[in-house]
Amino acid sequence: MEFRLLGAVTVATETGELPLGPAKRRSLLAALLLRPNCPVPVDRLTDTLWEHEPPPRARSVIQGHVSRLRVLLASADAGMYGVELVTQGTAYVLRMPETLLDAHRFEELVALARGQRAPADAVAMYQEALSLWQGPALSGAHPSPPLQAAAHALEELRLASVELLAAAYGRLGDHARAAAVLRVEAGAHPLRESLSAALMRALQRAGRRSEALDWFHRTRRLLADELGVDPGRELADAYAVALRGEGEEAAEDTAPVPPPVPVAPGAPSAPAPTDTVDLLPRAPRGFHGRAAELTALSRAAAGEAPVCLVTGPAGVGKTALVVHWAHRNRSGFPGGLLYADLRGFSDTGEPTHLEVLREFLLAMGVAPRRIPESASGASALFRSLSAGRQLLVVLDNARGSEQVRELLPGGARCVTVVTSRYRLRGLIASDAARPVPVDVLEPEDSTALLAAVLGKERVLAEAVAARRLAELCGGLPLALRVAAARLADQPDWSLSAMSTELSDESRRLSLLDVEDTGVRAALRLTVRRLPDDVARHFAHLGRHPGTHVDRYTAAALAGTDPDTAEAAMDKLTAAHLVTRAAPGRWTLHDLVRLYARGLDAGPDALVRVLDHTVATALAAAGAAEPGDESCFAPPPDFRRPRAIRDFADRDQAMAWYAAERDDLTLAAAAAHAAGLHSRTWRIVLAMWPQVVWRVLDGWAPLLRTALEAARADTDARAESRVLALLGWVLTEEGRTDEALVHLEAAPALAARAGDPRGEATALINLSLAQAALGSPQEAAEGCTQAARLARGAGDAHTERLALYHLSRHQLAAKLWQPALDTSTAALAIDSPADSSAASRVLLLTAAGEALLGMGDEAEGIRRLERAAREAENSGYDEGAVRALGALLRVSADVGLRARYDTAMVRLLAGT
Repeated sequence: MEFRLLGAVTVATETGELPLGPAKRRSLLAALLLRPNCPVPVDRLTDTLWEHEPPPRARSVIQGHVSRLRVLLASADAGMYGVELVTQGTAYVLRMPETLLDAHRFEELVALARGQRAPADAVAMYQEALSLWQGPALSGAHPSPPLQAAAHALEELRLASVELLAAAYGRLGDHARAAAVLRVEAGAHPLRESLSAALMRALQRAGRRSEALDWFHRTRRLLADELGVDPGRELADAYAVALRGEGEEAAEDTAPVPPPVPVAPGAPSAPAPTDTVDLLPRAPRGFHGRAAELTALSRAAAGEAPVCLVTGPAGVGKTALVVHWAHRNRSGFPGGLLYADLRGFSDTGEPTHLEVLREFLLAMGVAPRRIPESASGASALFRSLSAGRQLLVVLDNARGSEQVRELLPGGARCVTVVTSRYRLRGLIASDAARPVPVDVLEPEDSTALLAAVLGKERVLAEAVAARRLAELCGGLPLALRVAAARLADQPDWSLSAMSTELSDESRRLSLLDVEDTGVRAALRLTVRRLPDDVARHFAHLGRHPGTHVDRYTAAALAGTDPDTAEAAMDKLTAAHLVTRAAPGRWTLHDLVRLYARGLDAGPDALVRVLDHTVATALAAAGAAEPGDESCFAPPPDFRRPRAIRDFADRDQAMAWYAAERDDLTLAAAAAHAAGLHSRTWRIVLAMWPQVVWRVLDGWAPLLRTALEAARADTDARAESRVLALLGWVLTEEGRTDEALVHLEAAPALAARAGDPRGEATALINLSLAQAALGSPQEAAEGCTQAARLARGAGDAHTERLALYHLSRHQLAAKLWQPALDTSTAALAIDSPADSSAASRVLLLTAAGEALLGMGDEAEGIRRLERAAREAENSGYDEGAVRALGALLRVSADVGLRARYDTAMVRLLAGT
């Protein structure tokens, strides 16, 4: 028996692979195999099986998969191999000899290979280890974040082993074989610089210098096009060796640590003289992490007279990063280290150019009487004096590009580092400034920063609370330092207590202020620099109940138009007050959102954005289900937005629903909390195309909220429609008894409200529950009544739907002729062309199944084949699966099976 993770998740036995079934079951097995002989809590398994909010029956689903795995293992006599899947409290443990797991054997072989002195032995073991891989790790499992992270880690181990194998070939002198091994992986992972560098070295040693140089230029272009970065030190060194045409000694089978990137050409390694000009502030205490940013700054500083632009939001630690980097690299600047705080975001006012230049010139030894009295003259003298020096100039807290230009040195070996809360695109355009963006800290670095202030013992003693504290501070160094300062001042106050206090959003910002330092103070200074119209848009963003905005939402919040809103969002992005999450879509850091929420935005912003949400969701529903009636009329006091986005087709509408689901849910919750019941149920009901599309995504709680709102709004029509939708969702979830309570009430409510279309839909949904409970005759009668109501209302779409479900009930009862008659009658009903593709496929399938039941196999197959082709041509995978599945019941054709499998794969990928 063998358990495999290095490729498709499978269990191999002497008689073949076990039929593991759906992706979620494979995912559960993978999660257990990644931690063999260790308890894996149900919560972790839930995160593995569902990316977003799990369904209400998640625990039952997991129990079902575990039961099935136990049956499969028992059928393969897994106990004989020491394999057992057991329950341990609220966790499951897969007990097994780890030698049965391919990933474990892979790591063992790699470890043995690294310990071999003979290169030939090392090559053999690396080859054996890599032969265990049968494709991308964890294939066939659900691509949840935990499994994707595990697959990425395994792939990193594989690539590292490939590099080690190539190094072993190099020690054997077989550089051509090393190049062949590396070329395959470098081609598959073109942005992995270590692979490209190793390939270049192998090609150079194999006497193929031109290929090595060509590979470097190919990689350099790709790095620039894809990531906007230059090659790193390792790749640049390999290029330099290839240029010189030098050979190298074979590398060891462990990659060497690259030396620091030089910050300027010809920088001496000796320490700077004691009389070197140095205006730097003291090095920041408790600085931690930022390895990637420090490397990026070093790379940006390499070259001739570079200007580096370090940007990021208020409180993110730009100054600390630059000053720490400058102290670490001071030996590279024997000509001096100059620093000026331009106070672009300060209450004390900005220094003039002449004031900054005067301080620089005095530090460089210019006598006071020789300093020009004009800013232009002082700037010219500064450029002249710096021309022959190797200077570092740090210009901190710049507000705009014009603040910086007159302060740039003139030497080809000088480096200027500018920090700003703004992106300063003008400086990039005029002086080729190289951007080095700085973002919030990762959780590990955030907790390390807390430990640097509070001590490791205190943080380790409350590791979970420390991580929660870091989350509440949003990884913002300023917030973390303020929180740490409060805790340091009160040693008896636990990190858990501090986290609890910060969890209260109404107090969080006040707790993150001490004296004149804090998040609010920093943000206030940034906002104060904004133009009035941009500041107004920012204040209104605080009233948005969701986490993301587009140009239309921003316009609705502020009562402007989309073009004006987009221009404001661009300025807010440049000021690092909002972040562009995707093209045309922005978000705010949690602390920035809380600050914006405290600004004055007027009382109507929430109603405006809710009405905008209602209007946009209605437009999406109309595009997703064209030809169908509108879900509802706007509320009586509706405030029509100036503009909403257009949806060209169903795909655009469904993509919008998928992107906005969380924000739509938050909007409904905000409306409910504010007692705006007429908006609450409308927002939820307008999501019905997405509910239908992904019915098992846990919609019941949201629909219950809509039901409360509809009842509070005393709108019987809305209540009946929500009841019908909620009942259908519960039926699909297998909670049929619970669904029946809602579905039985819905038709009568719709009839009382004078809504025949709603009554017909409710009867159709009720019939599904009745059929599931074993009452096909009652279900058929309900569909017949629904068809009659829809016909009377002139609703061809609902009439066809009712007849389709009637035919399905008749097929279930083996009433073949009535089923054929019903589906044929439904096909004859005129329906809007753009909404009939799925309906035609389903009705043709029903007719085909009825014909097969009647014994007319030839005509039945013809109808089913026609249905399958129409479904495949229109991309209706569910319909293709249904039609092809019916065909496979009477045919063993290999081509049909392949088409069925293809449609099923696409359907599962879409759900």
